[in-house]
Amino acid sequence: MHTELLQILGDPTRLQIVEVLRDGEHSVNDIVESVVIDQSGVSRHLRILHEAGFVRMRPEGQKRFYSLRPEPFQDLAAWVSQYRLLWEGRLGKFGEALERKRGAKKIGLQAGKSSRREHHERKGE
Repeated sequence: MHTELLQILGDPTRLQIVEVLRDGEHSVNDIVESVVIDQSGVSRHLRILHEAGFVRMRPEGQKRFYSLRPEPFQDLAAWVSQYRLLWEGRLGKFGEALERKRGAKKIGLQAGKSSRREHHERKGE
């Protein structure tokens, strides 16, 4: 299920349409002006997004207005959050390792400065 949703959003044009709709409801013509494909292509992508549940369509006379539905995004967010703990744990360990390395490097730099200072002081004697 999640793989299918990710594949649908993986298409660059559909993702671009979703980005346009993130600002709110838009007519098909408004969407066409925001993407680099013609009206028939936008309509095809909107149909795919509609069938997958990402968008809702509101007819008004001859015009069709599209907006995002929150449910599939909430579903994806819940699924991704299961992996967030894994990422955060790994990123936390990575951050700790970086801090240890920075600390060791800082100690090494300080030791290098003090030994140079001692060397110069001995030369001046």
